[in-house]
Amino acid sequence: MDIDAWVWWLIGAVGLGIPLVLTAMPEFGMFAVGAVAAAVTAALGGGVVAQVLVFVVVSVALVAVVRPIAARHRDQRPQHRTGIDALRGRTAVVLERVDSSGGRIKLAGEIWSARALDAGTSFEPGQQVDVVEIDGATAVVM
Repeated sequence: MDIDAWVWWLIGAVGLGIPLVLTAMPEFGMFAVGAVAAAVTAALGGGVVAQVLVFVVVSVALVAVVRPIAARHRDQRPQHRTGIDALRGRTAVVLERVDSSGGRIKLAGEIWSARALDAGTSFEPGQQVDVVEIDGATAVVM
């Protein structure tokens, strides 16, 4: 049984796709695309040298172009703050007197425990305060 070269390249592409799925390393996917390009070259009648050259050029080009783009996207922080990060810097309304020992505020529609950032500062009900940080379940305000 004589198998054409393009079939071998497709088998190689599938073989490179398996570690891509198992290890989540995108480089294997880029090599698999290179193998598919070499299979197309073989199907169009290209010689062995042309097939290997197409495989190498396509694979290296994908790694050189796609990998830096993927790394840049991976390293970017999300643009929307969530959780306690989203509460920092927001304005709250004092419900019960807030001083360095405690108090209550309404923050983002919820009632929170709060304490003043500065020991000598206190805030009366109805005043607006800024949330500096969240310490456990307590908002630190000023």
